[in-house]
Amino acid sequence: MTSEIFSKRYFILPRAEIGHLRFILESYDGLAFARTLDKLTGLVEIAYPPSRARDVESLLKGLTVEVGLQEVDAPEQIPPL
Repeated sequence: MTSEIFSKRYFILPRAEIGHLRFILESYDGLAFARTLDKLTGLVEIAYPPSRARDVESLLKGLTVEVGLQEVDAPEQIPPL
């Protein structure tokens, strides 16, 4: 059995928007997943299958305006799942 590797990107957004972001991503049924890495700073990881990169990129552009996403470099230490 092979598992598909996910592409991951990291964003900061207002803490109050984290739930909204998760709700929106979940509504796209498996397109992308958000994981909160630091709720105090609003740091989230967004993971998605590489095959869906084009769709995710379009969605993230819209979310930049809607929820205030700001892309950042990957943190030095990422908590395990």
